[in-house]
Amino acid sequence: MADDVSGTEIPSDIAALSFEDALAQLEGIVRSLEGGDSALDDAIAAYERGAALKRHCESKLRQAQARVDKISLGADGNPEASPADVG
Repeated sequence: MADDVSGTEIPSDIAALSFEDALAQLEGIVRSLEGGDSALDDAIAAYERGAALKRHCESKLRQAQARVDKISLGADGNPEASPADVG
């Protein structure tokens, strides 16, 4: 199992998913739960998987934001000029 930034373990099968794949699975779970046709035990298991998928997606988004922030900062730690600022 992999840890996300919050320290909560994410199952390895979920940790291996891309953001897009995890989000698609999460959307499917939400649709299924909203349908209300699942047995209670199945609904609980789906909810638990959905919670792990949500944590994974949030972790992926934080990682992407950190990468963007790193790209946006110059070597001195100050924001670099964007192409729109050059003129």
